[in-house]
Amino acid sequence: MGRIKSLMIKRAAKQLLQGKDVETSFTDSFETDKKLLGNNNLPDKKIRNKVAGYIAHLVKMKKYPRVIKPKAPEERPLRSPRHSRY
Repeated sequence: MGRIKSLMIKRAAKQLLQGKDVETSFTDSFETDKKLLGNNNLPDKKIRNKVAGYIAHLVKMKKYPRVIKPKAPEERPLRSPRHSRY
């Protein structure tokens, strides 16, 4: 299980990502996003770091989408004679 982000963190990050000129400046690096949010009007450093981490996570998800590989049908393994009861 992953960590659960509060709704305030998610909402703030999504609003910042939807900004017109800011969207291109955010990257998948936490450190650069943290510096970009440094002069923003966030209440404190802890919230700024959480928002920067969530923005980096969202950018990574957009940049590298998950690929779901189809599973091959599983074949039932043959039982060896030494494991049989008779």
